Amino acid sequence: MSIRPTLETRAAKQTLEGAGVKLYRAFGFQDPSELDPFLLFDDFRNERPQDFERGFPWHPHRGIETITYVLEGTVDHGDSLGNVGTLGAGDVQWMTAGSGILHQEMPHGNAKGQMHGFQLWGNLPASQKMTAPRYQDVTSRDIPVVTDDDGTTVRVITGEFWGKKGPVDGIAADPQYLDITVPAGVRKTFRIDTYRRAFAYVFQGEAAFADASAPSGVLLEKEIAGAEVNIRDLSGDRTLIRFGSGDEVTMQAGPEGVRFLLISGAPIDEPVAWHGPIVMNTQAELRQAMQDLNNGTFIKPAH
Repeated sequence: MSIRPTLETRAAKQTLEGAGVKLYRAFGFQDPSELDPFLLFDDFRNERPQDFERGFPWHPHRGIETITYVLEGTVDHGDSLGNVGTLGAGDVQWMTAGSGILHQEMPHGNAKGQMHGFQLWGNLPASQKMTAPRYQDVTSRDIPVVTDDDGTTVRVITGEFWGKKGPVDGIAADPQYLDITVPAGVRKTFRIDTYRRAFAYVFQGEAAFADASAPSGVLLEKEIAGAEVNIRDLSGDRTLIRFGSGDEVTMQAGPEGVRFLLISGAPIDEPVAWHGPIVMNTQAELRQAMQDLNNGTFIKPAH
């Protein structure tokens, strides 16, 4: 067994998307080979309705899959094929855009006005970029949860883990998507197949992810006694951890425990031509997608 080293630890950056939704982007619109087959990861967590209620009005997708995981509040969605629905707390939607779809997502807060969810973009290989669009909507009650003797709990959204299989299947990237909670002070190792690219995203508490017995955290600037100083800290809220090769991820939870997503997938290793929510293999294919949008042929007839 070999422990995966931590290649990089970085904080998600605040940005605006859709019609003015405030969110935190852990990665996206950068080197697509870095976390191939994954392209983008957003944390849309807000306490104020005015920061998210304008939502994500109609927009196109082609050549990718979008994975939406809701923790608090709801998301109403609809598309140009007539599909409509609502994702509630704990629900997941895996949308394969394929040849093209027009889509909208409108978030709503819970009883306290809070909204929290994640969206991950997965690339499609060239052989599947122009396939027919499809959805997999999964309710919270259909997602298996497994608890270890030390109190660690894992929601298995897709892939197999600890004898459980997630309900989402048939995905090009063959992903493993886990929502993991580890109690305070517990040191834990999680198996990940060597051929996969992998990352973790911490969204509650903190932990040290490392390949040594005495790991150091991310270098942060903090203000102490009125002065800014650089200190080593554990990986805490809204932190992305990108791992190198190996077949295990080792971490130790901080004093308040930790909750994080652990996501991995098989690299596609193909050229990427990317413009917004359209991801193809060549610039010529991108130009064709733009032409299709302009002349009304973006949505392909079902066959």
